[in-house]
Amino acid sequence: MLVRIVTALVLLAVFLAALLLLDPAWFSVLVGVLVALGANEWARLTGWRGRMTLAYAAACVLVWYAFLQVPALTGSLLLGALLFWIGAVPYWLARGWRASPPALSALAGLAVLVPAGVAMAVLPRGELLMLLGLVWIADSAAYFSGRAFGRRTLAPAISPGKTWEGVAGAAVSCLAYAIICAMVIPSLRAQIQGALWVPYLLGAGFLCALSVIGDLFESAVKRHAGAKDSGVLLPGHGGVLDRIDAITAVLPVGALLLRQLQAE
Repeated sequence: MLVRIVTALVLLAVFLAALLLLDPAWFSVLVGVLVALGANEWARLTGWRGRMTLAYAAACVLVWYAFLQVPALTGSLLLGALLFWIGAVPYWLARGWRASPPALSALAGLAVLVPAGVAMAVLPRGELLMLLGLVWIADSAAYFSGRAFGRRTLAPAISPGKTWEGVAGAAVSCLAYAIICAMVIPSLRAQIQGALWVPYLLGAGFLCALSVIGDLFESAVKRHAGAKDSGVLLPGHGGVLDRIDAITAVLPVGALLLRQLQAE
């Protein structure tokens, strides 16, 4: 537990320093590295080894970079991510994820990593931090609520440790977090007025649900591969995918919802 906590604190400090201090070009390089590391772990969970994992990681980075060069396609990419997370992923979770055929696994990995990487690179720093904060709040609240009150297992065949009580704790905490953000962030305070509170809070609850789905999907992929963690890079945590599972679902959809809010 101590190793896990220390690793989490170091990762948080390094990421916040990069978020606040790096210029956009260098921050994009960091995001590209995360995409490459995540893709390498995805390939290994699929069963690929050696040059195949490197080739797949390179392909994911190239696709991510290509989308960055065409900002006009960002909206379509984010919409595609929304459809992926509310359509394909729940279907796979209900029916059981299978890594074959390899082309399906490769496309799924692209859908998981590329939109999230693009959103992380193009979102204004404040909005990115706000969405990441929601994921961190949801994850922490689900953990502590589940430990304190957990009785009913959420998805025993995929992740026996997750409970409905943990999800409820995450939902309440995310709504509270969204309300606080709307009260203290000037741009949100100016926008969230009157009837807009309803879709705003519904959006926060939806993103909380997506954080759970992202977590469950990565757990399903690991379970199918017979792996406890996606990698060994991060002491006490496992791999990069283990740390960004919920983020991959929340960031692209959150970016899409923020675009819609700003268009109101």
